[in-house]
Amino acid sequence: MAAATITLTSVRKSYNGKQVVNGLSFRVEHGECFGLLGPNGAGKSTTARMVLGMASPDAGTITVLGEPVPVRARLARRRIGVVPQFDNLEPGFTVRENLQIFGRYFGMSAGEVEAVIPSLLEFAHLESKAHARVAELSGGMKRRLTIARALINDPQLLVMDEPATGLDPHARRLVWDRLRSLLARGKTILLTTHFMEEAERLCDRLCVIDKGRSIAEGAPHALIQEQIGSHVLEIYGGDSHELRALLEPYAQRTEVSGETLFCYAADLEQVRMQLCKRTGLRVLQRPANLEDVFLRLTGRDMKD
Repeated sequence: MAAATITLTSVRKSYNGKQVVNGLSFRVEHGECFGLLGPNGAGKSTTARMVLGMASPDAGTITVLGEPVPVRARLARRRIGVVPQFDNLEPGFTVRENLQIFGRYFGMSAGEVEAVIPSLLEFAHLESKAHARVAELSGGMKRRLTIARALINDPQLLVMDEPATGLDPHARRLVWDRLRSLLARGKTILLTTHFMEEAERLCDRLCVIDKGRSIAEGAPHALIQEQIGSHVLEIYGGDSHELRALLEPYAQRTEVSGETLFCYAADLEQVRMQLCKRTGLRVLQRPANLEDVFLRLTGRDMKD
């Protein structure tokens, strides 16, 4: 079996006596987008920090780009680009100056940095903003600049922590388009997210984690088929618990969340027939999606 870009084996990490990562194992293959999907506090960011050598595991092994981490993390990081959850650009400097400064961190000469800046500005759609100060940029522009900055050293691996945080739908889709172009160029991406649409659109494979443990792994559509495997009927209005008792014999599974009843079935016509004489209901039928998988595995209750 060819060496993976990232390999975690039985990794554990605790802080102040609390187990944050609990026996986590996964492989990230060359050229794929691998997602760590989980609720807040699931251990996603801690895992990313350990991959980068910024935190040491209490147990288990981590290999990144053929290097043991954290022992040789510095060598691995020469070939890694990092996109943090929150932008940490220099607000008083221009777009071009931010790229120039970052290139120096990798020991690049001024000439080497200048040679790649035009392509990075084009990648980020920031050609017209090269001399604008970061403080003048929109949130979407700052996010695209942060991603472009992470590419200054032409990394093999990108580690991205919640890349679409705080973006409006238009900016979000532009960022996703840029990330897909990186995958088409053969880059490998480790993506942490709790944004279902982002995971479903970008990831070749996912590891769903909760309380530091892996609870499911696979391609998004395979997970949907495996965990849900049906269409969904969302029913609003009426007594959800009374309706649940009525519909359970005709559905594969039912769930109540707040005042909404969710029915899962391969054929929902029988369910609809039971509802046709009821008034005051609003019914939405849709295909199952990754959010259904996520909520089934991690629960519908709010996580602190």
